[in-house]
Amino acid sequence: MADPIDPLAAAPDGRPLAGWERDVLERLMFATLREQRAARRWRIFFRLAWLLVLLLFIAAVLAGTKGGDKGSTGKHTALVSLRGVIDADSDASAEKINGSLQAAFKDGGAAAVILRVNSPGGSPVQAGMINDEIRRLRGAYPDKPLYVVVDEMCASGGYYAAAAADRIYVDKASIVGSIGVLSDGFGFTGLMQKLGVERRLQTAGRNKGIGDPFSPLGDEQKAHLQAMLDEIHRQFIKVVRDGRGTRLHETPDTFSGLFWTGEQSIAQGLADDYGTVDSVARDVVKAEDVVDYTERQSISERFARRFGSSVGSSLAGGLIDSVAREVHLR
Repeated sequence: MADPIDPLAAAPDGRPLAGWERDVLERLMFATLREQRAARRWRIFFRLAWLLVLLLFIAAVLAGTKGGDKGSTGKHTALVSLRGVIDADSDASAEKINGSLQAAFKDGGAAAVILRVNSPGGSPVQAGMINDEIRRLRGAYPDKPLYVVVDEMCASGGYYAAAAADRIYVDKASIVGSIGVLSDGFGFTGLMQKLGVERRLQTAGRNKGIGDPFSPLGDEQKAHLQAMLDEIHRQFIKVVRDGRGTRLHETPDTFSGLFWTGEQSIAQGLADDYGTVDSVARDVVKAEDVVDYTERQSISERFARRFGSSVGSSLAGGLIDSVAREVHLR
């Protein structure tokens, strides 16, 4: 059997390699081999990294949004958290909060429901829908009370939703109230004139451009917007009066948009007593086991909502959406 050919024994022209030539060639070959191995390792690393990211994303999606640690089957206190700005695209949307409340009320093991609120307000429509659903559920389950527990803040739209509760518990330093409505925006007409910029907006209907920050706001349009705000304010006041009843001690400032500490809110009848989630569950409901029913958006839902909202806004291109978004219970 012939001896194996040594690739480093001779040069391409057949002559024997000198010692230094052989050494250089060996180094080049080993360096090339090391580079190939390193490149292969990096490819494997990045593939595994992307696979890990994909698995984490899938796990987050499959984790679901039906939050809650609803593992308790015995008597317990159901908890639903309303946190942040009340908005159709947030965890504090009427869809999320109402779905959580429905699940909590339907559970036969829940002795009572606590709605924990920490919100500066938001959409009057969303807050009104939450208030309506609380009243409906209280009527459908008369033996299951709903208590609101305020963390740092229960203002404006947050209080709009909370007013339907059986009782409202606060911390002495909580911020409560702000029963009013506002519409905020900017006008750039004076600046545009100074800069010599012309606004070219064409509409069909003399009021179609109402709310456009680059067009002047006429007296008729101001009156119309003010009438809308006044009407929403009247709805807000009625909700508070219906919810609080004789417990409410009205003053000229009650519905002026002012807000108060938790201690002051108790004195004015906007709240009932001091309490936390744990103390209310323990001392009022008599069921210390607290089970969270709060629904939260998954990563996929957040992406879908944001993408859908951006696409819808770009397709609509109307001004009425901007006017609606400027009206806040804050």
